[in-house]
Amino acid sequence: MQSGAGKNRLLLLFAALLFSTGGAAIKMAALTGWQIASYRAGVAAAFLWFVLPAARKNWTWLTLAGGLVYAIMVVLFVLSNKLTTAANAILLQSTYPLYLLLLGPLFLKERLRIVDVTIVSGVILGAGILFSGSEKVMATAPDPVRGNLVALASGVAWALTIAVLRWMGKREPQAESAASVAIAGNAIAFTACLPLAAGGSSIEWQSAAVILWLGLFQVGLGYFCLTRSIRHVPAVDAATLLLVEPVVNPIWAWLIHGEVPSGTAIIGGVIIMVAAFAGSWWQTRAT
Repeated sequence: MQSGAGKNRLLLLFAALLFSTGGAAIKMAALTGWQIASYRAGVAAAFLWFVLPAARKNWTWLTLAGGLVYAIMVVLFVLSNKLTTAANAILLQSTYPLYLLLLGPLFLKERLRIVDVTIVSGVILGAGILFSGSEKVMATAPDPVRGNLVALASGVAWALTIAVLRWMGKREPQAESAASVAIAGNAIAFTACLPLAAGGSSIEWQSAAVILWLGLFQVGLGYFCLTRSIRHVPAVDAATLLLVEPVVNPIWAWLIHGEVPSGTAIIGGVIIMVAAFAGSWWQTRAT
């Protein structure tokens, strides 16, 4: 039993490490954001369809609804990484607990408590500090202000995705709803972005290798490890392990591209992550 728990934690940690490579890898491809979003999603959808046969069954309109907001989230995340620093893209997406706590009372009939307001305030404070810094334009972050706004929008889409998954989980607790939504979402993202990707740059070997890495490993294998392990790991432990992604993501960008986040981005990001973890810990304690 102990070894099984350890294996699931390692799988979850491995998933977080794979997810963390997204920012640096996206910046390596000499392709438009629409091309990366489309091709990465297409490869990921095919991979997950193949390795998760149980997720192909019993799709409903909720699967497609969850897939749609998931698709919006992954596309916005790619576009934000093309515009701003990898650190800002992942940290601003990590503001999703703010929107999730606000969505809970509306859609999930979850009461908003004093502690929730405190957590929301922490996320707002962190995001405000991150935005307050004067972001320098650099080769890997040509439009940081617009990229930051897109990253915030991806956080809203991620919160909506989680809200849909929670609702589906309450209705059908035994179903592979999360995996089904991931497959549907990647298929939708691939199809929707394909017309915008068609007029982009030609794909050279390096860009092709990046797309394969992103689709097969960063999203595909990462999500496979996540779905196999997260239901067997306590929520607080899972939240802690998944914090590896926003911590390590900027490190990859620094090592590969020399991209250094500003001091305000670091301070704001730390506050956001602490607030996000506190929200996960409190929700687990309350259930």
